[in-house]
Amino acid sequence: MITIINYGLGNLGSVQNMLKRINVPCKISSDLNEIADAEKILLPGVGAFDAAISKIDELKLRDVLVKKAKVDKVPFLGICLGMQLLTRGSEEGELQGLDLVPAKTLKFVFEPGSPLKIPHMGWNFVRTNTPSKLTEHFTEEYRFYFVHSYKVVCDSDKNSILRTNYGGDFDSAIQNENVYGCQFHPEKSHKYGMHLLANFAKL
Repeated sequence: MITIINYGLGNLGSVQNMLKRINVPCKISSDLNEIADAEKILLPGVGAFDAAISKIDELKLRDVLVKKAKVDKVPFLGICLGMQLLTRGSEEGELQGLDLVPAKTLKFVFEPGSPLKIPHMGWNFVRTNTPSKLTEHFTEEYRFYFVHSYKVVCDSDKNSILRTNYGGDFDSAIQNENVYGCQFHPEKSHKYGMHLLANFAKL
């Protein structure tokens, strides 16, 4: 059973529907007791970093999420903004992230006159950097749907499991032991997203 964290920001219905399509049991919850008993955790997110962290703190979810990740060692997946929340913090705001992956979140910056736009939006390819069970059996044809203005940069290459190029490489999927993150939206990425979520469900 995957517990999808409801803290007021995120495509909860879309994530739940995609998991149902691949026959993975899941539920949406913001209940501290339910989260404390969760077998697997999925942290979605859309919007601004500080607004998301503030919601998590208002609902007193930070401690239970950190315990599930660091002490109980359950499989834990952050999606889009949810991945950025796994880092120490973001240039988008001033508040501290969950600090579950040694990484930071930085704004895309391009040279003047660059044709690239912010946010990075649409389909883009990923390539394997560090092997992981989350991305098992991925090939070079794998592509996902992105919508983001900030990118994650891992402190160590070993924590970067997928990379994507958009005006330079950035870490599009990350891992620290049992904690995983993907910058793209697997729930909007058809068969490629189904594969990633199925891999997560098997962990």
